[in-house]
Amino acid sequence: MINKAINIPALLKIGNGKIFKIGKYLFDRKFINVALFFSEGIEPLIADKLYGGFKEFGIEIVHKANISDINIENVVHTAFKIPPATNVLLGIGGGKALDYSKYCAHVLKLPFISVPTSVSNDGFCSPNTSLFVSGKRKSVKSTIPYGVVADLDIINSAPEVSLYSGIGDTISKVTSLWDWKQAFLKKNENHSDFSALISHNSLEILYCNSHKEDIKTNEFQFKMVNSLILSGVAMEIAGSSRPASGSEHLISHALDDISTTPHMHGLQVGVATYLCSLLQNNKPDFVRDFLINIGFIDFVSKNPIDKKEFIEALKLAPEMKTNYYTILSEKDSLDRGLKILDTDEILKQVIR
Repeated sequence: MINKAINIPALLKIGNGKIFKIGKYLFDRKFINVALFFSEGIEPLIADKLYGGFKEFGIEIVHKANISDINIENVVHTAFKIPPATNVLLGIGGGKALDYSKYCAHVLKLPFISVPTSVSNDGFCSPNTSLFVSGKRKSVKSTIPYGVVADLDIINSAPEVSLYSGIGDTISKVTSLWDWKQAFLKKNENHSDFSALISHNSLEILYCNSHKEDIKTNEFQFKMVNSLILSGVAMEIAGSSRPASGSEHLISHALDDISTTPHMHGLQVGVATYLCSLLQNNKPDFVRDFLINIGFIDFVSKNPIDKKEFIEALKLAPEMKTNYYTILSEKDSLDRGLKILDTDEILKQVIR
């Protein structure tokens, strides 16, 4: 891989009470005219603090929308309706609002600031967006955010499922990095050692002492935000999602397509990571112990993934991306995976 310039967030604020300070952060960077995109139901929860900060520093709202639809045609149509005077786009909330506003900013070549209200996956700081294209959800290349502002007061109030989803998305680095290295060795796919190092370190941040921590504490959530930000930067360096997405994500994407009621992305990914670590013979004890100690297995076991749907997803997963080598590309992986599903005691708890 040839050395290249990479983009990283120029604004990075993580801590308590950051929503009120967004007005100052914008003012300091001469971003006076802002387009706002909210997840549904988020605006009333933060309006007083957000708009109070805007008023103090003279920030003007030139466009505002609540986002529920992420069809790519609608996103592009909205992008060209945003007033020309706009300096910056802000996405505030969960995945849909962030993906919608990030892609608008990409189309318009304007700065985008990501303000996540939960930490359910690494999308809030990735160079990709998840949008509906021709009726199917696809990962679409965009631009890594100019800035990330994470208010831990807001993140702490998010449902517990969001935190466990983020944990599942983070542990997936174990199997995705293995798949990527094997794709390099067997298929001569591009590989970046530095990107892989950053991705690996994103997991190390979260793993350190995690078995001793309450996931609802500020300390843990600060680490979670940092971990997911590093994951996004790793993807920017690699120029692809490879450092954070492998066989485990293919299974999750297949579940999204076939499940009657899909689970949250990171929950599916976390379960699939453990299965794929067994298929790879790649740190399965580490993955198992991590997910047990942090409470992930217990949490998912209360609402397990349907076994018939998971088996169908396992069959479909290798075809979710063309010319994309993972452990699931190996001919014996399906038979081995089915045997593991029937015999592994941990998987029996979370897939029933």
